[in-house]
This record gives sequence, structure tokens and C-alpha cells, in this order.
Amino acid sequence: MKPKSNTRRSNLAHFSGHETFPLRQMWLKKVFDQSINLAFIPKSTFTDDSSIAAFGVGKNMVASIRHWALACGVMSEVNDGFCINKLAIEILKDNGLDPYAENPASAWLAHWQLAGRGFRSTTWYWLFNNVTLPSFNRQDLEEPLVKFARELDPGHRLSTATISRDLDTCLRSYAPRASSGTPEDFAEPLLGELGLLQEVYNGQYTFRRGPKTSLHDGIFTYALIDFWDRKATGQSSLAFETIAYAEGSPGRVFKLDEESIAQRLAVLSDFTTNKLEWTDSAGLRQVFRKDISQKDIENMVRRSYD
Repeated sequence: MKPKSNTRRSNLAHFSGHETFPLRQMWLKKVFDQSINLAFIPKSTFTDDSSIAAFGVGKNMVASIRHWALACGVMSEVNDGFCINKLAIEILKDNGLDPYAENPASAWLAHWQLAGRGFRSTTWYWLFNNVTLPSFNRQDLEEPLVKFARELDPGHRLSTATISRDLDTCLRSYAPRASSGTPEDFAEPLLGELGLLQEVYNGQYTFRRGPKTSLHDGIFTYALIDFWDRKATGQSSLAFETIAYAEGSPGRVFKLDEESIAQRLAVLSDFTTNKLEWTDSAGLRQVFRKDISQKDIENMVRRSYD
């Protein structure tokens, strides 16, 4: 839910913080409701004894909520606390665009932050950008994920157990299993509604590739520009193959097939009032861009909630 910026994905592996709880629908709103003047949250909000009563969950879940708010770009850490990001305020405030995360746009934005940017969510980024197996179980993924983590952060000897727990949490975020415990445990994970990952039978998963009817063109375009600014800075055009297949691209992160991507690119000119233009001629398929302001990008997201 963070607006476009020049911040790049951290080059350090991050496999903890969520306390093994997938992101729940109401958790980002719970964080926002603790803010002072819709803008700032003291660090003590998540550590004081009163935090359990304030959030209405146990201590470990409070830590998990803090983690997800950071990973999804709802807030950013400053010296003495956390600043709520501008776009998150517009979405989560009372009478905002989607304070209770009922619109699929909010889940798609959260997914993009986790799997497209990968801040504090290395496994999410790795799973959606590096796994190409037609079907897989957790055991299939553990060894290559451990290798990826150690290449990404060779100075930090992460335990296999930590990475395994993170992978399990990631999979349950999209394909939840039957659970027991508190009412929060029964709640559907926010990302589960996206239909990106399916458990075809016990412990065996597959990606659902193809058109995503709940993915608004505004979120797709926001993700495209964000990817462009971080991966192809200064380039005036971007090839179809890059949009569809490059690491961190909308095609990979949203698991879109070629036809679905082409259909979305075909309407870019109208959607962006010609600030992005799609061409498909002489065997060259690419998108050209003109000046796009921060206000333009925010408006794309706003239109996703119409």
C-alpha cells in the first residue's frame, strides 16, 4: 500500500517477524487505528503491556501485525516510531477507500508489496519469481530456498528450521489449511481470496495462472510503473517479454498468461490518457511512457476502488 518510491528491495534475506501467522483481513486496519492524527504510531504501541488489549489479540499476534504493516508498506520505521504512508491513510482511514480490506484491490496491493518488492518477505518474492515447477510441496522448495537465502545474505547463517517455518507461513497465506484455536486462527488470510495458489491435494500445490478477474487495471498499471522505475530506471520503453517474464514483473508476480497481459496492455493508452502507450507492430511489442507524476500513480490506485 506504499506509493511508488526509489526504495529498492533489500538485498538481505528476511524470514521472520510474522510469528508464523499469515496476514489477516482486519490486521492492517488495526494498526492504522492505533495511529496518532492518522500519521504516527509510537514503537511502544506494539510493546507495552496494553498492546494486547489495544489490538485484541495475543502478544505474538501483536508482533505479527507489526511485521505485516511494515512488509505491506502501510507504515515505515522512523527513529522513535512508525509513520503511516500517505496512500495507506487514504485507504484505511474511516470512510476511506477500503478501511476493512473488503475490496480485492487491497489484497492485490498487499501481494504486490510482498511478492513484487519483497521487503521483509524474501520467501514471498522468491516463490512467485523463482519457482517454475508445475506442482510442488514444501519439501520440494526448502533446499532451493535455503540456497537462495544464503546467496542473498552469505554473512547470515539462517537455520533451515526458520526458513521452513517461513515457507509454511507463505503457502498458508495463499492456500490456508484447516486451523484451530482463537477466532483469529479461523479467519481467512487476506491473500487467500486472490486465487493465486491452490492446494490440489494434501500438501501439493500449484499456481493458478491466467486472467485474474479481480485484478483491476489500476493495480496492474501501478505495479507495472513500480517495476519499471526499480528495474529499468530511465528507459522510455519496456518490452512485452520483460513485463511478462522478468523477475519481479507483473506477469510473474500476478501469474498472468501472455494473452491476459496483452489484453491489459492494449487498454493502457486509454486508461492512462496516453501516458503509457502500447505498440504491437513489425514484430515489436512494447510499452512507451511519458512523464508520469506521483499524483498520476495515486489516481490509478484510487480508480481501482471505484
